[in-house]
Amino acid sequence: PESARARKQSLKMPKAMDTCCRQYTINLGKRVKGTTFKRKAPRALKKVKEFAAKMMNTSDVRIDTKLNKALWSGGIRSVPKRVRVQIQRLRSDDEDAKEEFYSLVTHVEGDFRGLGVRVVEA
Repeated sequence: PESARARKQSLKMPKAMDTCCRQYTINLGKRVKGTTFKRKAPRALKKVKEFAAKMMNTSDVRIDTKLNKALWSGGIRSVPKRVRVQIQRLRSDDEDAKEEFYSLVTHVEGDFRGLGVRVVEA
């Protein structure tokens, strides 16, 4: 019989990372709430990067220009309440990169009501 400690250790073991692609809806309203007007769009960008880093387990996160324009569409003060994004974990081509993988975050247009996390075959 396996001890409780051994089971706990096996749960904590990191899984082998591989390339993947998922779609998420990020609620920016709760992430930038209470932020000064003139810092909302930059804070939203930081929060999107933090979200992608957490979900894909990579520290190198790259934001697509279309997503950047979507976040800045209302100016610095009025950030969209929610944004639908597609996050891809890709293998780094750079030989001297610190990490083997990086995350690319792109904007998904359209209605996102009723959608959860979707795994996309890319």
